[in-house]
Amino acid sequence: MTLVRDRKGGLDLERAAKGRWSALGRMGALIGPALAGCLILGAAAPAFAQFGGGPCEPAALRKLTAQYIQAQTTGDTSVIPMGLWVDYNQNLDESTMATGVISKPQKIDFTRSIYDDQTCMSFTEVIITDPAHPYVLGAVLSERGGQLGSIDILVTDKSNGWLFSPAGTLKYDKAENWGVIPEAERDSRQTLIAAADAYLDYFNDKKVVVPWGSPCERLEGGLYTGKGGPGVSDPADSCNVGVPSGVKIVDRQYIVDPEIGAVTVVNHFGTNQEPDSHTFRIEHGKIRYVHTITACKIANCGLKLSPDIPAKLAAN
Repeated sequence: MTLVRDRKGGLDLERAAKGRWSALGRMGALIGPALAGCLILGAAAPAFAQFGGGPCEPAALRKLTAQYIQAQTTGDTSVIPMGLWVDYNQNLDESTMATGVISKPQKIDFTRSIYDDQTCMSFTEVIITDPAHPYVLGAVLSERGGQLGSIDILVTDKSNGWLFSPAGTLKYDKAENWGVIPEAERDSRQTLIAAADAYLDYFNDKKVVVPWGSPCERLEGGLYTGKGGPGVSDPADSCNVGVPSGVKIVDRQYIVDPEIGAVTVVNHFGTNQEPDSHTFRIEHGKIRYVHTITACKIANCGLKLSPDIPAKLAAN
């Protein structure tokens, strides 16, 4: 039996007593109040604090990520091996697998995953252009002993996605080079995190020195800062364009993959605490690519769009 715990880190005794806790693909299991009372003692940490269990087997983390992609494709979570406790959240808030996006079969066009073998976590971009319901998802998985320990999915669609255009996200994302970096040329984990933090700190403090790469392209929703077509870089391409001021980015959690120079930072973005991820490709200490997935709580995340942006997104 698999038990679900919400992002706030506790079992809700009333809901548990009423038997509403999902068994995450093992439907039909109910939790009585006595059992819930015993288990509550071990459920005091927030969901993200549960992510990662120390160094793990790289093959196990990659296999689990592939099993998630299979489950997201079929809507059948039974293909994912799960531990007794699984935190399931969407947009950094509590949810259930029975009703969440993972329970709905999807026609996936493209995925890109990064693997953190130090914390046993992975992050996967999932792009779905299906006209019936397009999505761009960002899934954070925690692996423990070959089983799923926790999952948090950023879910964006037409209703909430910042600069939402999955067709644009697809054509630019899949054309980029996120290949393996030779071991002698890889940046350290600390360097990757420092570069990501400098970029995110820059939103609130323009005195921060950001290690901008040249060229650098930013894929923000479905909008691309590169001047060329997909996969075409111009030496003048810059990621230091259109960066707002006075925006705090907090509650940062990191998934780091030195093998490909990647780091994803899952966070709350801005005044309205929008669920957000920024994923970076960093080469020789310099930012090469930036991808964002942001689930807006209000229209356009409260940011003013220039008049030409809707037309650019529609052109994708």
